[in-house]
Formats: sequence, C-alpha cells, structure tokens
Amino acid sequence: MPRFDTSDGLSLHFTDQGQGLPVLCLPGLTRNGDDFQFVLPHLKGVRAITLDSRGRGLSEWDGDYTNYSIPREALDVVELCQHLGLERVVILGTSRGGLIAMGLAVTHPELLAGVILNDIGPVIDTLGLDRIKGYLGTTPDHPDLESVAQAMARDAHFPAVPMARWRAHAANLYRQADSKIAIRYDPRLAHTLSDDGTSAAMPDLWPFFDALQGKPVAVIRGANSDLLSDETLAEMARRHKGLVAVTVPDRGHVPFLDEPEALQAINAVLESVQIPA
Repeated sequence: MPRFDTSDGLSLHFTDQGQGLPVLCLPGLTRNGDDFQFVLPHLKGVRAITLDSRGRGLSEWDGDYTNYSIPREALDVVELCQHLGLERVVILGTSRGGLIAMGLAVTHPELLAGVILNDIGPVIDTLGLDRIKGYLGTTPDHPDLESVAQAMARDAHFPAVPMARWRAHAANLYRQADSKIAIRYDPRLAHTLSDDGTSAAMPDLWPFFDALQGKPVAVIRGANSDLLSDETLAEMARRHKGLVAVTVPDRGHVPFLDEPEALQAINAVLESVQIPA
C-alpha cells in the first residue's frame, strides 16, 4: 500500500499505476482516490496517480481540523510530486480537487502541465453549496451499502444510471460497520464549510482560474449540476482561449468521468501535453 509522509507528519495513501504522462487525480471534498475507478481503465498510455487527501479514504486524519484547507492540501500535492520525483503533471481534479489545481496555478505554476476540472469553476453556486452543507459530516441513516445505492438511484439529477454503478459508487464513499454504514472521511471536514467563523471566507477565485492561461485546460460540467452553472462555464470559456468545455447530459454534481463527453475533454488535454514521461 503506497504511502508518503507530509512535512507536518501525516501519512497519506496514494496509488500509482502505468507508465507515461503523469496524471494526478484529486478527488472532491468528501471523496477519495476510489472515485476515479470508473475513468482509470480509459486512461491509456499514462501514469495514473490517485491521492486520498488528508482525512479521507485510507489517509490519516489530521488532529487539527483547520489543516483541512485548500492551501495545506495543495502543499500535500506538491510534496507527493516531490516524493515521486515528478516535476510536471496533468491534474484531473473533481470539485475540491479542481480548486486545489487552481490554487497550484498561482503557487506552483511550473508543476502544472495541464488541468482538467470536473464540475467546478471560480464561482460556486450557493444551491449546491447548501446541499453539501446539509450532509457534510453526517452518516446517512442506512443499514447497509445496498440501501445507500438504492437511495442514490433515486437522485433525479442522475437519471438512468445502472444499479451496478450505484453499488460500486456507494462502496467508494462508505464502508460497512456492523449494522450500519460509516463515512470514509473525518466528519470534522464539516468545519470547512461552517457559518460560525471557523473557516475563512471564500476568496475571489477568478484570479486563480486566470492563472491557468497558457496551459491546456478542460472543464467538464454535469448538465444538471447545482454547483457549476452554464453562465460560469461560458465566462470561463471567454477568459481562457482554447478552453475545452463539455457538458455531460443526465449528470449532476459530479460526472463519473467515463461518459463520452468527459473522455473527450480528458483526451483533448492529454493529447496536447508534451512532457518527458
């Protein structure tokens, strides 16, 4: 089980498979590297790396929840790349993973060979943010993974998704614990979106997105997303000449990434990046 120690002493889990262009996959706020299991088989001829951010998946929880911040998690990414001897990578960032990529565009632009943003942009819609606040840090009241999958299948933002996919997705997000399920992340992550002053206000993110100018960038949006709007996506395309922007039908926040439209965007970036393997 590959792991590395951060500069502040946490042991983080990652996976590393394949050879070629390094593609670093960064998951969303409550998710982990397993979230990319659906797209990994489609990433041919690349070195695919996934990271369980601190407090998620198989990585250690942080004793100080204020370290569950984008700047600290971005530093973890830098330190993972140093651990692996990687000077430049393509980042495939889902939601919070995309925010980390935009942060790195300002602090470590030399590290980014290209960026693919999965249903995230510089403007985060309050509707989606409120939805996330509603479940963050709490365990769903379900006795087993099958009942979780059945509940997921009723999500109107994701029509006609096969049950086999929901079962696999449920196992990525939760684990069975005796007669109930458990979340696979530190529940204190809820403090990162609190309204009680424990977390800093979200800065203007447009300068972070603008820092991606000159790099191959793609944005994947779920047609039913409540976090990334059509208007924000249009403004991103206006600001970043050459942006690859796709919308995945019948998907909310976030697409699974193995949809044809998502793969088109991913491959467009990968094919435009030329760095030594």
